[in-house]
Amino acid sequence: MASNEMRRISDLETLKAFGHPLRMKLYRALYISRKATASQLAEQVDEAVSLVSYHLRKLADHGLIEEAERQGKDGRERWWQPASKGLTFHEEDFSDAPEKVATHAAVGRLSFDQHVELYRRYIDSAQSWPQEWRSAASGSEYLARLTAEELSALSREMHQLIDRYEELGRARDEAGDTEGRENVAVHLYAFPFHT
Repeated sequence: MASNEMRRISDLETLKAFGHPLRMKLYRALYISRKATASQLAEQVDEAVSLVSYHLRKLADHGLIEEAERQGKDGRERWWQPASKGLTFHEEDFSDAPEKVATHAAVGRLSFDQHVELYRRYIDSAQSWPQEWRSAASGSEYLARLTAEELSALSREMHQLIDRYEELGRARDEAGDTEGRENVAVHLYAFPFHT
């Protein structure tokens, strides 16, 4: 990846470009694979290569992905990689106009819907995973009474913990320790609510 920092999306046009269902799936697939061609990604998302190429170019136009060093012998293939460690978008960057609020909410809902679909696929296929993976997987809900400051601190600590494990796994994977290693999704939501 070009940058080892998270990319904070704070402009409406980039958020709109990212907020397309296929682009979000492509970004996730590319993030997992680290580097891939449109053909490889098209297989993963079950779409035509031409359509995938178009959406990859749109992501690249907004600096969300970038061309990667060519892999293999076929110099005609265009390789892509994420342009940063990951993406974040925050409500406060989009709260000053109704269109921004609506777009931020729509992208948040779409992201959540894709997370739910990913988890549903796991639930539906759980019995096909070995027992050690079924035992390691978890799903929890915690209900706490916190201040906004405490919630912010909790969120920071959770992100730091996950970053530490992600970096450890990536480093070991790149060093060749691939035995028993699988893609793992961790979804966190922390928000206030009224009963």
